[in-house]
Amino acid sequence: MSIVSTIPIVKYASAMQRLGKEQVFLMYHYVMLRLVRLNTSRDIGKRAIQMRKYASGALNQMLQLQNTELCADPPLRGLVLGVYADEGDKSDPGILTPTAWKYNLQKTDGRLINVLRMSGPMPKTGQARIFFCPESEKVPYYTAVAIVGLGRECLGYNPYEVIDEQKEVIRRSVAKACMDLALIDSVRIDVEHCGHTESAAEGAALGIWAYQEFKAKKDRVTIPVIDLYTVKDEVCDIEGWRIGLQKAAAQNLTRQLQEMPSNILTPTAFAQHVVEVLCKSGVNVEVKVEGWAESQVMNAFLSVGKASCEPPIFLELSYYGTSADERPIVLIGQGLTYDCGGLCLKPLEKLKWMRGDMTGAAVVVATCRAIAGLRLPVNMRGLIPLCENVIGCNSFRSGDTVKCMNGKHIKIQGTNHEDVLVLADTLLYAQNFCPKLIVDVGTTSWYMRDLLGEAACGIFTNSEILWQQINHASMHTGDRVWRLPLWNYYTEQVTSDMTSDVQNYGIGSGGRPCKAAAFLREFVPCGQWMHIDATNVMYTTGKRFEYLREGMAGRPTRTLVEFIAQTICKDTAPKLPKKGQ
Repeated sequence: MSIVSTIPIVKYASAMQRLGKEQVFLMYHYVMLRLVRLNTSRDIGKRAIQMRKYASGALNQMLQLQNTELCADPPLRGLVLGVYADEGDKSDPGILTPTAWKYNLQKTDGRLINVLRMSGPMPKTGQARIFFCPESEKVPYYTAVAIVGLGRECLGYNPYEVIDEQKEVIRRSVAKACMDLALIDSVRIDVEHCGHTESAAEGAALGIWAYQEFKAKKDRVTIPVIDLYTVKDEVCDIEGWRIGLQKAAAQNLTRQLQEMPSNILTPTAFAQHVVEVLCKSGVNVEVKVEGWAESQVMNAFLSVGKASCEPPIFLELSYYGTSADERPIVLIGQGLTYDCGGLCLKPLEKLKWMRGDMTGAAVVVATCRAIAGLRLPVNMRGLIPLCENVIGCNSFRSGDTVKCMNGKHIKIQGTNHEDVLVLADTLLYAQNFCPKLIVDVGTTSWYMRDLLGEAACGIFTNSEILWQQINHASMHTGDRVWRLPLWNYYTEQVTSDMTSDVQNYGIGSGGRPCKAAAFLREFVPCGQWMHIDATNVMYTTGKRFEYLREGMAGRPTRTLVEFIAQTICKDTAPKLPKKGQ
């Protein structure tokens, strides 16, 4: 934000001494709003710090003129409130949410809504407008109040966009407000529910998160404490807030694992980190070594990691939330902690993101922790094959053939398409648990980025019910999915070679994501199965979703958690229509 001199304030100091509190409040915000309108996107971090210093100094100068005692640099406490308005109508005066209206009357004597309307058109969805010290108390509790745009009051499920627009708007707007308040060093932010407490919690927790492990402390962004703002005699959804924080924490854990450099997060380090995180949550972790994989005839998995000096590791996670007789849900996460493509080296623009090729593994770990934290009545198994695909004297080569535990032979046509190899052996091993259903998460095709952008994950499944459930879950979370074909056309392209049973690339051009899914289906003997290709949502530019900063995105963690929750809720899980209806 552009910063101007405080000379005008000093110039009119004598005049301000003759004004009442309300006039000072209005005049101050008029000056501040003039500055806000000069905002530019360049150097926003530096300008935000300058803005805080300017605002603090100017504010204290005004309060001293009113004979108010306030410390020179009070800790900033922020509050996030909502306003409904039609974005297409600039003259819409806006309607504060019930909680915001009570604050407006009880704490600011009705001045907040007046200043908001004076500041111009109402904030749009995904926007926030900050006011400093609007309270009439001598020493205000909240030093900054952010009003966020929530759109029209009637927002809800949009069947064309396949999303609950109200929930997504709340996430986007609350996240934007919390990020803006964090830029001015707010140490605590209270957030009103804005109509849906769980979504508000998700937006706040996702928005303030930042990976700063390797930055100097003095250069780090402030991470404030967030809490639910409640009003006396108003029913508050504490449980919804807790659930939202659990889901957001799961996605943030995925983002943290994705962002860690591959020289630090090796397969061994990943396993150690998982043990530390999950054992505290009540999830059992078994770490299996290379010898065990050899005994299970996991030759496809072992061939990928044999060039690295880091030994391959297989993790088996167990969570029991219900009777031991209940068949488990098996989650499989692709765990390539780094993937250079092997001898078929990937281009530089892809290599810089390949530390995130363990996205599937990170999603499974975070989902297991969230399920345990929410204490859902479900049994789960998480299977994670961990290795590195690098170049070495022992690298596997294009043209090699490996035998899997089901007796099928795989011809390796390209070492840069190794993702399906580590998942194939794991899918076969998953049959040992008589699963209720199997879900594998991987980054199996870079072409997903061109196909769907950041909009949605790709879903391949042999079950209509699983598709309906995951689609229903994504509608609530805002982290959407889209079903892609799993036709025999693609199966024929990966099984038509005369020299082997199945090939990891196949014949023909195009359809790479579908061919990868068709390859995996060859290793699912029976039962309900779903493959989630998260390649295109692995990272984000930070421009599409206000609650995600630029970098690794942690998707589709919340959708997977919601999917599992809905599969055990018989009343909410979608069902296929009966024959004849």
